[in-house]
Amino acid sequence: MAVNFYLGDPVLFAWCCGMAVLAGVIKGVVGFAMPTILISGLGSLIAPELALAGLIVPTLITNGMQALRQGRSAALASVRRFRVFLLIGLVTLLAAAQLVAVLPSSAMYLIIGSVVTVLAIVQLLGWRPNLSKRGSPRAEMFVGGLAGFIGGISGSWGAPTVSYLTAIGTEKTEQMRVQGVIYGLGAVALTVAHIGSGVFNWVTAQFSLALVGPAVLGMWIGGQIQDRIDQAAFRKATLAVLLIAGLNLVRRGIVV
Repeated sequence: MAVNFYLGDPVLFAWCCGMAVLAGVIKGVVGFAMPTILISGLGSLIAPELALAGLIVPTLITNGMQALRQGRSAALASVRRFRVFLLIGLVTLLAAAQLVAVLPSSAMYLIIGSVVTVLAIVQLLGWRPNLSKRGSPRAEMFVGGLAGFIGGISGSWGAPTVSYLTAIGTEKTEQMRVQGVIYGLGAVALTVAHIGSGVFNWVTAQFSLALVGPAVLGMWIGGQIQDRIDQAAFRKATLAVLLIAGLNLVRRGIVV
């Protein structure tokens, strides 16, 4: 199906490549939102299952690039610093994934999206949470648990992660790296899960692989932009994308 799709309809395939470039640019600038952009952009014209399969390999590759941009030692240092967040998040993600069959996803999207939207708006208006730059173990456990729970239910754990990293004033280079580590581990889990579900198979994998080049190109362009903006501009850009992500979650909660 995927081979016939992108060879038989070059205009439609060009649209998908354009979405991959756009998602890569946004991710290169602020470090997240690639799956959100791809599932929305691709899913507007192709089957949702193919859109989901299409984002898997680009997400996996670009998160690896993001995590390792400053080298393996820097990535390991970020893992050590946020080990509590990662461990608690992993445990709650695995536990929450078992609840998917009994909890309505629309309610979760609506609740989470509302909270994220409000947090983004008040921070864009100037409010800063009273957290130290090192954070606190209790806050890290709470947000890590929340992110893992949300990820297990909805497959989207970026919003609380970004909210926390922004709230503690994480320097932009480290924030990008930490997001790459967290989302990279999640992307591995996503790949394994959808090999099991049958969504990601030999045929759909060809389509997903075809989007890697455009996504990496966009990631490179976004990285050039990110290198040239200061911390204040980076924070505003992050919050703006976070606001859009929150509104998209609200939309998914309302439109079922």
